[in-house]
Amino acid sequence: MIRPDLTYTPEIEAATADIYDKLEPLMPVLDWPEIAPYIYHINRLKKERNAVILVHNYMTPDIFHGVADYVGDSLGLAQKATETEADVIVQCGVHFMAETSKILNPHKTVLIPDMKAGCSLASGITAADVEMLRQKYPGVPVVTYVNTSAEVKAASDICCTSGNALDVVESLDSDTVLCIPDQYLANWIAGQTSKKILTWAGSCEVHERFTGEQLRAYRTKYSGDITIIAHPECPPDVLAEADFVGSTSGMIDYAKRERPKRVLMVTECSMSDNVAAEVRDVEFIRPCNLCPHMKRITLPKILDALLTLSPAVEVDPELAARARLPIDRMLAVEPRKSSKVSKLAKAS
Repeated sequence: MIRPDLTYTPEIEAATADIYDKLEPLMPVLDWPEIAPYIYHINRLKKERNAVILVHNYMTPDIFHGVADYVGDSLGLAQKATETEADVIVQCGVHFMAETSKILNPHKTVLIPDMKAGCSLASGITAADVEMLRQKYPGVPVVTYVNTSAEVKAASDICCTSGNALDVVESLDSDTVLCIPDQYLANWIAGQTSKKILTWAGSCEVHERFTGEQLRAYRTKYSGDITIIAHPECPPDVLAEADFVGSTSGMIDYAKRERPKRVLMVTECSMSDNVAAEVRDVEFIRPCNLCPHMKRITLPKILDALLTLSPAVEVDPELAARARLPIDRMLAVEPRKSSKVSKLAKAS
């Protein structure tokens, strides 16, 4: 397919005007003529390819608000992947998310604009590690975070996300549960269940960089007039300082519902930008930790992926069949509290 002319024309200006209205607080007007042609041609190409673009909350605002068909956290995108009738899925996230979409859609073309978009959690545990844990704790069910490879999922009993981890753990008929690989998410869940939670020493390189001392400094700077909401992948001292702890979607829902005057969202930096574009009456303070893997996904790479239908993610069919079982078990779990599993970290 011929690469389109990326000149900023009056037609493109008119076609993308509504998108720029949403992005205007986050983007200098001088940058728009370079960005708008990519958005225009991506949205045109996905119709020609019968493609759907699934966009994680950590994508930059130009992608999140410009070309997404569906936006959400890992759970939401996994659910959308099972529902789409598109022939092509473009996964704007990291590699394990694209693998999950392929596992759920073995006969569709699944693209990830940059094959190097990885994840520190996913790279920190292997199927051999899961087998070692099974030998060490025989009979204990293994709950695996979706932030893992297909091989690790296939070695597990059931998957979870930060949004449904508590519901998944509570659904199991066992007093002891292995909750891997994120140690901080596991510790957070352990504080909300009577079950004994065993874990693995994995962590997210983005969320682990936040500290309780950093958050206390923000409270001092703003004389306490600030609401701190944090993701459960953060260390315990961070969660102890937060006013609210919740999944990615839970944090977004909280900001939109509660409309705090000033909010510090303790997670990947672009998520604050994306929410700020929709909740303009809230001031967002950004302790900006960027995910280097998520930021590999760009508009030019998305355009190239649609033009060439590559890079395509492939999963061995036998492995995919085994990995799908724990994913399907996760999707079948009925939420007991909330599909977002978000909770006040401490009393107001």
